[in-house]
Amino acid sequence: MIKTTVDALLQKKIILYPTDTVWGIGGDATDSKVVQKVYRMKKREDHKALIVLVASKEMLESYVESIPKQADSFLESDRPTTVIYPKGVGLAHNLMGEDSSIGIRIPKHPFCQELIKQFDKPIISTSANVSGKPTPLSFESIDTEILDGVDYIVPLKEKNSNQPSRVVKIDSKGEIHILRP
Repeated sequence: MIKTTVDALLQKKIILYPTDTVWGIGGDATDSKVVQKVYRMKKREDHKALIVLVASKEMLESYVESIPKQADSFLESDRPTTVIYPKGVGLAHNLMGEDSSIGIRIPKHPFCQELIKQFDKPIISTSANVSGKPTPLSFESIDTEILDGVDYIVPLKEKNSNQPSRVVKIDSKGEIHILRP
């Protein structure tokens, strides 16, 4: 299953996969055409940044200008937490915020960890819903428009937390802002 999913990502396909929070739509976070496909599928304005998953703090270091000390407690937390860093690097330009900020999470979900490690690049992670519609809390509640729109669905129907991640922003001055508790 991991190999098939990695193959889909290498072929620039859009995947539907379980994460440590909710089911996500994903793809290669370094490819702007893949990012654009995700925006179209979600019917989301492309100035709204997407979240990225990386496998480790070491991998994270390759995709942000710097990791502020204030991020450490969030990175070590057992609670899924997306940290928005002031400046992303090495990612698709249309993935980041207008100010070059980027939201990144290190999932503890075993499938996600192994997938990212084997793909060896960050993966887009956005909830499996059309923008403006409720976030589906189970695979069964994912809209058919999304199911039909992705290129590959990971055949793993296990339970996840059914809660979106906490989102915190660390601004360029090092101040922490809780955007989603």
